[in-house]
Amino acid sequence: MNLKQVIEPKSIAVIGVSLSNPFNPANVIFTKNRLRYQARTYCINPKGGKLYGDTVYTSISEIPEKVDLAIFSIRADMIPRSMEECIAAGVSGGIIISGGFSESGRQDLQEEIVRIATTHSFPVLGPNCLGIFSPPHIDTFFLPNERLIDLKKGNVALISQSGGILVDLTIRLTQEGVGISRAVSIGNKAVLDEVDLLQFFIKDPATQVIGFYIEGFSNGRGRLFIEEVNHTKKPVVIMKSGKTPDGSKAVSSHTASLSGDYITFSEIIKGSRAVEAADEAEFAAFCEVLSRYSASNVKNVCIITASGGHGAIASDGCYSAGITTVDIPKNDQEELKNLVSKSIQGIASFSNPIDLTGSAVDDDFITTTRYFIGKEYVDCVLILLLPYLPGITSDVGARIAQIARESGKPVVTYIPHVDKYGIFIDGFESNGIPVAHSVEGAVSMVRAIAGGKL
Repeated sequence: MNLKQVIEPKSIAVIGVSLSNPFNPANVIFTKNRLRYQARTYCINPKGGKLYGDTVYTSISEIPEKVDLAIFSIRADMIPRSMEECIAAGVSGGIIISGGFSESGRQDLQEEIVRIATTHSFPVLGPNCLGIFSPPHIDTFFLPNERLIDLKKGNVALISQSGGILVDLTIRLTQEGVGISRAVSIGNKAVLDEVDLLQFFIKDPATQVIGFYIEGFSNGRGRLFIEEVNHTKKPVVIMKSGKTPDGSKAVSSHTASLSGDYITFSEIIKGSRAVEAADEAEFAAFCEVLSRYSASNVKNVCIITASGGHGAIASDGCYSAGITTVDIPKNDQEELKNLVSKSIQGIASFSNPIDLTGSAVDDDFITTTRYFIGKEYVDCVLILLLPYLPGITSDVGARIAQIARESGKPVVTYIPHVDKYGIFIDGFESNGIPVAHSVEGAVSMVRAIAGGKL
C-alpha cells in the first residue's frame, strides 16, 4: 500500500465533528489542521451546518475535491460503512482514531475493517490511535496545542503502538534537543503495522533515525520486521514493553497484541542491526546520538572530566558496556601536562579518565580534546563538563565542535540539565555535539555508536 498520501496528505476530511462539543477529538483535530497545517481540511457530520464559520458537510461525497485522507472519529460500529463511502469517493487512505475494536472484545468489527481495507488496497492506521504528526502537512493528535510543547523539527521518526507513550517520547526528545521528522501512532495496527511504517521511513528523505515503541508483533510480522531492519543503513532504535508476565497482560488489554517471549525478542534484536533501549531515557539518548553520528567501530574511549567522581562513574559504565577506557601512554601524559594551563599542571591527572580539576578553563578542555581526538588509539571522546566551574564559558561547546568536525571522530558530552545551563548545552547541541544530562546517559550514547552494529 502507498502511504505517501497518508503521511503527507494535501487534503483531509475529519469525520465525526460535534456541533455542540468543542472538546470532541474530531473538533480538536479539525481546528488544529484547519488553522495550523498545510493540508486542506474539511469536516463531516450528517446534520450539516456550520462549525467555527466553516461548512460542515453531510457526507464525503459533498466535499468539492477528491480527499487524500479521511480521519474517522465516530462510533466503532459506524466505521465500516463510512470507510466504504470514502473508498467510493476516491479517498486514498484513513486513520481510525476511534476505539471499541479488538481491544474491547469486538474482534468482528476489526476483522471487518481489515477486510474492507485489504480488498480495496486502502491503507488504514489504527484503530484506537492518535494517528500522525507530520509537519507541515498534518497533525491528528487530538490534544490541544496549549497542553503540549512545540516540537523541534529534525530527522528522527517515531512509531508507537501507544499514543500516550508516543507523546511522552516526542516531549522527551524535544527536551533533549532532538528534532522529530514524523510521529505515528498505530494503535491496534489492524491494517498498517510496524513493518509498513518501517518500509516507508527507510525511504523517507526527511528521516535519518527510526524509533519504535513496540508492545508485540502480529503473527509472522516480527520476522519481516527484522529482515527490513537488517537491510537498511538507517539506525533503528527499539523500546519494548511486555517484558514480564504482568506487562504482557497489560499489553494484551491495551491493543490486543501478543507480546511474545521477551527473552527471545531481546536476543533477536541483539543479533540484528537494531539497538534496544531499556527505558525512555536510554531511548532518547540513542536517538540523539544516532541522529548526529553514524554507528562506527568505537572501542576505545577517552574520558575528559573536571571531577574524579564523574570520571569514575563513566569508567564503570564503559566497562559494563564492554567499551575500553584506553590506557594513555606515559610519554603522552607528560606531553599533555606541558600543554595545559600551568595552574593545573601540578594537580590534574592525565591518565584515563583525564581529570582536569575544578580549576580548568576552556582552553584546557579544548587542548585536551584536540590532543586525544588526534590519537589513533582513541575512537571517541567523552567529555564530562561541569558548567558551574568558574573558568568555563559558554563558548567551549562551539570550539570543541569545530575540532570534532575537522577530525570526524565522535564527541559526546555530559552537562547537568538545569535551566541556567541552557546556554552551555546549546553551545554543543547547536553545533552537532550530543549532550546527555546524566553520566549514565552519556555512556549510553557511546554504547549506541560502539561496535559498528548499524
